[in-house]
Amino acid sequence: MASMLLAGGYRSFAAPAARALGITREVLNKHRNKHAAIWHCRSSYNSNTALAAETETSRIVAGNTTVASSSSSNSFPKYDRLLPCPSQKTTPRIEHLVVSKGGLVLEYICEALDLPPLFVADLIRFGAVYYALVCPQPPPTATEEEIRIFRRVTDPLVLRKRDSVKGKTLREAQKTFRVTNGDQFVEEGTYLRVHVHPKRFPRCYEIDWRSRIIAVEESYVVLDKPAGISVGGTTDNIEESCATFATRALGLTTPLMTTHQIDNCTEGCVVLAKTKEFCSIFHGKIRDKKVRKLYLALTASPLPTGIITHYMRPIRMAPRLISEDFIKGWHRCQLEVIDCRKVPWPTTNIQDKYCVEDCGWPSQDYAYECTINLLTGKTHQIRAQFAACKAPLIGDSMYMAAAIAEMTNPGLNPFGKYNKDFSSECERETAVINWIAQYGKEPSVAIGLQAYQISWDDGEHSYKAGSPWWRCATA
Repeated sequence: MASMLLAGGYRSFAAPAARALGITREVLNKHRNKHAAIWHCRSSYNSNTALAAETETSRIVAGNTTVASSSSSNSFPKYDRLLPCPSQKTTPRIEHLVVSKGGLVLEYICEALDLPPLFVADLIRFGAVYYALVCPQPPPTATEEEIRIFRRVTDPLVLRKRDSVKGKTLREAQKTFRVTNGDQFVEEGTYLRVHVHPKRFPRCYEIDWRSRIIAVEESYVVLDKPAGISVGGTTDNIEESCATFATRALGLTTPLMTTHQIDNCTEGCVVLAKTKEFCSIFHGKIRDKKVRKLYLALTASPLPTGIITHYMRPIRMAPRLISEDFIKGWHRCQLEVIDCRKVPWPTTNIQDKYCVEDCGWPSQDYAYECTINLLTGKTHQIRAQFAACKAPLIGDSMYMAAAIAEMTNPGLNPFGKYNKDFSSECERETAVINWIAQYGKEPSVAIGLQAYQISWDDGEHSYKAGSPWWRCATA
């Protein structure tokens, strides 16, 4: 079911002819008449740590020993185009290929994975296809056959014959880059990673993007980011992002660039750079703590005013675990609660309109709106810290679930107030694994969090977002 397509930056590429995407009639005919001859297997092969948290259906493909079956017989859907954007999520599917015969990348993927040329062209446009000159190291879960393929294509005698890798270290040759053109030539031995089911953001097509622009200056744009959309794109989707749609809404010829991030489920002020120079300047201001960020958070419980300090585990994977006590190597997280006031709990209509999830918190008439000065800027910091204080954000299905679990069983959190000494490292690791299992999934659209105000240069430049979703009138 396709999502509604409204005004404000939408530009469809579902309709253009194959020629407009650089696909020749020869490629189209070749796809219709041939199936790729490939070896394939199921695996969890993953060369990028940023993908580690994804549940994926993937395979490594190389050689010409078995005829591949069609997508329907593999229980995959029938593929056509990436637009219109589906409103329902699809199971991630990531394919890992080792090129067995040099050729154009679009044509090779079509044959190897039995995908239509227009669909593969869409994947490339979305930024969902990557390549590396040499296949990266397989993970511990790799099969014997996958390891055999890796050893064969990375054999020093084989690599010496490839001019493209001469003068490069193995690590340099294994670095992945995004494929940007279907006509790119890939030689034998090249590694390809194809995100066949990229993460989608249907809300992009429901937003009046021009109305979300707060300011347009010579070197930057300030956007009131809607919840449920990535700021600058994801690993597999740079098309459906705030930067892309804001660029189109303003009619700019040069794409806007991200200067900082807020979570997909957070709304509010985001600064997008028009130039690389401003991007670098703004990064420097953030690094030198010259940028002030105020947030509004809608919580299930009240919090006292003042500074709250925790320590965050230095692992770049959700959920972000934090401790009340100092732990060597963990990052200090600090925020200041400036104000906390009682407000009505959002109505069912408002929650439905913004797809706010019911996370199992006991029913109550009131919530609490906190004004926060973010002193350090760690990923998920406000969400994790407030949940640790038993005041999770409304709609935060990931952290509220853990907060409820800890309130029910106070000794469950190995880093909480009632943490205990463990008799062995194994016991401690088991406790951590059990604690992580209490967290829920990432929210799909909105949570009770808004980047309310951003300012820099001692307030010389200051911008505010509009009213947060929970203050909006019932639809």
